[in-house]
Order: sequence, then C-alpha cells, then structure tokens
Amino acid sequence: MELTNSISWDDFERVDMRVGRIVSAHPFPEAHKPAYRLKIDFGPLGVKKCSAQVTNYAPEELQGRQVVAVVNFSPKQIGPAISEVLILGGIDEDGTVCLLRPDPDCDLGSKVA
Repeated sequence: MELTNSISWDDFERVDMRVGRIVSAHPFPEAHKPAYRLKIDFGPLGVKKCSAQVTNYAPEELQGRQVVAVVNFSPKQIGPAISEVLILGGIDEDGTVCLLRPDPDCDLGSKVA
C-alpha cells in the first residue's frame, strides 16, 4: 500500500482531534449516501452535530459510544443539515467503517495527540 500526500508536522498540529460520546444517532434519509445524523458530547466543548456514513452500525450501537473526532473543520452543509465535526475510523476494503474508540475512562473533550 502506498502512502499519499505527505504533510508537515505543523499541518498535523493544526488538526484538533477530541474524545466525544455519541448522545443520539438517527437515520438521515436526505443524505446522498446512507448516513446517520449524530449529536456528540465533547464535554467542555459542548454538543456538536455530525453527519456520518457509519450505517454498518445500528443507531443503538452508536448511542453512548465514545469516539474520536476532528472538531476544528469548518461546518459543512450536507443536505438540510450542518455537520460540525468528522468522526474517525478505519475503512475496510469493502467500505465497512471501524470507528476509533478511546479507552473508556478518557474524559470527554480530551485532546488526541
């Protein structure tokens, strides 16, 4: 597998990744690709909205789950919704998403480095 597009250390340091907990997950039928509308609690950063193509999980599997997300992207309009953060996961060859999961005792809003 070949790596793509190197970035500098300074570029990486500008990416703000934080620990959050999904508080709600609902189908998003207006999205072009199957997705959920999520609300994620980042503790001191507040609750943020996210549109995520993670439909290989059931909504009830997502609710209460801790995730890692990039929180400093500009908000993105996705259909009638605004997505404020990007949750992170590995993507298998068949497109299945495997969400990153921090240790369960990690504080909400913790910076990922």
